[in-house]
Amino acid sequence: MSDTEIAFHCFESAEQVATEAARRMLAAANQAIGARGRFQLVLAGGRTPLAAYTLLVDQSADWDRWHIFFGDERCVPEKDPDRNSSAAASAFLDRVPIPAANRYPIPAELGAEEAAARYESLIRPRLPFDLVVLGLGEDGHTASLFPGQAIPLGSLVMPVHQAPKPPPDRVSLTPRALVASAAILILVTGGGKREALRAWREGADSPVARVVSTAPVEVLMDRAAAGVATAWA
Repeated sequence: MSDTEIAFHCFESAEQVATEAARRMLAAANQAIGARGRFQLVLAGGRTPLAAYTLLVDQSADWDRWHIFFGDERCVPEKDPDRNSSAAASAFLDRVPIPAANRYPIPAELGAEEAAARYESLIRPRLPFDLVVLGLGEDGHTASLFPGQAIPLGSLVMPVHQAPKPPPDRVSLTPRALVASAAILILVTGGGKREALRAWREGADSPVARVVSTAPVEVLMDRAAAGVATAWA
């Protein structure tokens, strides 16, 4: 993915990235609800996305029209705090009046294969999404798509085994599902992400590079991740 196909925005700090991400989520929600009567949002795990979600709590929104999905999940018990759904619930979902029926966690407690099959059946008739939020790992992974991992071409959701970071069993949306969205927002903060971000921008075949779309793709990064002296938006 080249810089001509994607918009990179550099902010002074991770806090500013979170603030801008929250603003963009609200704007996308207003646009989608105005056009189609609902907003379908795919959440990412990670520190900066969670910070952005927390900033949404005090905002005014048509929460009953928000529908929440997840880009990936760890195969741990349903209420485990390490689950993306649990973290999002604590930071955001349990603090706003989004109906429980509008929240679609990945049932990863059932095991990777069963959970992937069920989630694929759930999301297939609901595509496209309105906004997908993603992060970037230090190794270039996004969602639970890791370097060197085979991705089934025809699937929207895949089981993941032997992930290089614990837990080894996970469930992830595939690039095919992630690009089925009106917009994609990728949040990258911290100096630890600098090399992965540089490699991606220079054309490396990392998992995040496979998430390409004809829809707008925006990357919000801080100066530490970008490795630059001056921020720009």
